[in-house]
Amino acid sequence: MKASLTIAAVNSLGRAEFVSRFGAIYEKSPWVAEGAWNARPFADAAALENALADVVRHASHTQQLELLQKHPRLGTRLALSGYSRSEQAGAGLLDASAAERAELEQLNNAYEGKFGFPFILAVRNANSRSILDSCRTRINHDEKSEFDESLRQVFKIAHFRLSDLLDNGRSTTR
Repeated sequence: MKASLTIAAVNSLGRAEFVSRFGAIYEKSPWVAEGAWNARPFADAAALENALADVVRHASHTQQLELLQKHPRLGTRLALSGYSRSEQAGAGLLDASAAERAELEQLNNAYEGKFGFPFILAVRNANSRSILDSCRTRINHDEKSEFDESLRQVFKIAHFRLSDLLDNGRSTTR
């Protein structure tokens, strides 16, 4: 994890350094940070978060779908980004029981088959049981509702990741 930044330090970053620092906030989608850089200077952490989210909100449906598809399956042990590994470990998914892993794999398969992207949930402060419960519920949603909910979860994940990078999320410009 890189050192925390004040918003003044964020505003002083060149484009390449900004994208390097914030390009992973949205899973494997540096185009989000590239688009948000143009909104500088940011008044505070919330303005930075909103600029990043606005890039996603104004992206095409195809770009949004590609963003969702870049998220790893919950419970997988394969090729996780540093953020995803930490988040899933914190929720106990890397240490889930064999039965929980098997059920999550079955739910993931059914979910992806129905919606065309992995089940996405901001897992900070969650546990394997609550994750399974959420997937069992959300698999019954219609496609539009679930697409929208998945984007909301992506925004929550980005909020947590961004908060970890900024100097306590302070809004000062010192």
